[in-house]
Amino acid sequence: MKKLTLTPEQEGQRADQFLAGQVEGLTRSAAQKLLEQDAVTVNGQPVRKNAKLSPGVTVEVELPDPAPVEILPQNIPLDVVYEDEDVIVVNKPVGMVVHPAPGHPDGTLVNALMWHCGDSLSGINGALRPGIVHRIDRDTSGLMIAAKNDAAHLALSAQLQDHSLARTYQAIAVGGFREDVGTVNAPIARHKTDRKRMAVDPLGRSAVTHWRVLGRYEGYTHIQCNLETGRTHQIRVHMAYIGHPLLGDTVYGAKKPVKGLAGQCLHAAGLRFVHPRTGEMVELTCPLPDWFQAQLDRLKGKETDIE
Repeated sequence: MKKLTLTPEQEGQRADQFLAGQVEGLTRSAAQKLLEQDAVTVNGQPVRKNAKLSPGVTVEVELPDPAPVEILPQNIPLDVVYEDEDVIVVNKPVGMVVHPAPGHPDGTLVNALMWHCGDSLSGINGALRPGIVHRIDRDTSGLMIAAKNDAAHLALSAQLQDHSLARTYQAIAVGGFREDVGTVNAPIARHKTDRKRMAVDPLGRSAVTHWRVLGRYEGYTHIQCNLETGRTHQIRVHMAYIGHPLLGDTVYGAKKPVKGLAGQCLHAAGLRFVHPRTGEMVELTCPLPDWFQAQLDRLKGKETDIE
C-alpha cells in the first residue's frame, strides 16, 4: 500500500493525472486501470478516475506486484575506455538508456554490458542494474564506470559517498556568466507536481556543483562542471536555477529542440577513481563527441576573451 498526500499546488487535479505524476513509472492509462479496479481510495472509499482531488487528502494506492523481468544480453557495440578484472569504463553514447525501465525494456547499457562481460558484473543493485555504480541521463554522453564484482562495487560506492570518485562534465549553457568560476550549492528534490522532473528545494538532498568557464560566446558559454554530489539531473537543474539552462535541454530550458542535438549539450568528459584492488589512482578522459563539437564550431567567430 502506497500513501500519497495532495499539496495545495495539486488542488483540482484528476485522480488519474495525480497518480501518474506521483508514482514513478506509472502511466496515465495504468493509473486509470487501478482506479477502475478500486485499488485507489480516499478515506477508505474508491475513487473515480475523473474525480477532482482536494488538497490535504491522503490517497491510498494498492500497487500490483511487479511482473518478473528477464534482462537479456544484447550484442550492442560498446566504446570501452578502460577494463580489467574489477571494473569497466565505457563512453556511453547520447540516446542510450543506462538500465531497463518502463518504456525501455532493452537496448540499454546494461544489456550491452551483460553481453560484453557475461556473468562478471556485480549483483548489489539487483537484476535490473547489474554492475551499475552511478548513472548519467539518456541524452547525456560520456564516461560511466561499472563494477565486475561486489567488492569493487562496494569500494566504488564508498568513493561516491566521500567524493573521491570525481566526475568532470563539459556543457554549453545559455547566456553569459559574470564570473569565471563559481559554485551552486542548492538542495535538490523531486518536483512537487511533475514527478519526471527535479527541482531546487530547501527540503531536498544536498547538491553541490562547481563550474568553470572554458569559453565565452555570443549568447552562450562553454563550461566545465565538477560534481561533489550526484543527484538526478543535478547539473541541468543547477544551471537552470542560476539562469543558465543547458543548450538543448527541453525539460529545464527552452522547449524548442536545437538542430543537431538529441537532448542537452552535456558530456561526461573525465573520471577519476581509486582502483578498488590496487589502490592506485585511475584518471580517464574522453573527447567531446562530434555533435557537441559541432555546436562549438557553429559558435566560432563569436568567441570573446575570458577576463
